[in-house]
Amino acid sequence: MLVLNNVHVYYGAIHALKGISFEVKKGEIVTLIGSNGAGKSTCLKTISGLLRPREGTLTFNNDDLTKVSAPDIVARGISHVPEGRRIFANMTVAENLDLGAYLRKDKARIKDDMDKVFEIFPRLKERRRQVAGTLSGGEQQMLAMGRALMSKPELLLLDEPSMGLAPILVKQIFEIIQEINQNGTTILLVEQNARMALSIANRAYVLETGKIVLAGDAKELMESEEIKKAYLGG
Repeated sequence: MLVLNNVHVYYGAIHALKGISFEVKKGEIVTLIGSNGAGKSTCLKTISGLLRPREGTLTFNNDDLTKVSAPDIVARGISHVPEGRRIFANMTVAENLDLGAYLRKDKARIKDDMDKVFEIFPRLKERRRQVAGTLSGGEQQMLAMGRALMSKPELLLLDEPSMGLAPILVKQIFEIIQEINQNGTTILLVEQNARMALSIANRAYVLETGKIVLAGDAKELMESEEIKKAYLGG
């Protein structure tokens, strides 16, 4: 479905991704784990067209995305929930969700899909007319995810969905991620909480300073002494 091959990305003179290669297969949850500054968010921004690789290729459903604009990448079926949520704080919940569907041509189906988002996130339905900036952190994360789902993505990119949330809300967000996946959306997850990420993922890649240093089945990596020591506090 998604294939990165020898991708190099720079921030000015800083070499952020150093020949990254990995794939995400249809129906999977794949997680990228690693310490701060390892290049995880840079990977997602490159996939969604916010950054351009200097070398290497990205393909999605066999289409080359390397030079495709960010809006066109959304139109092709990839949606990105950025770190820090980035909701439109002065707009209502419903208006934020409407904006998630702004590229869609099937306008008649948008209300049905908003109803589906409200089924996944009942709390948003209760607050549909509320100004988004007044929501709690957990509710804002739900809104950011719901807004991304309104574009009907095949692949959902999630960047640190549990950041800043209370443990009970973290558990709820991860249950929702699994539900979204079970409903047919493939997920690429960047997450500081490596234990939670590995517990729901099919496969995982470990990044260190812009390179993939480990890859494999998520459950097997969770049992790895190296991973336990570095990321799981074991």
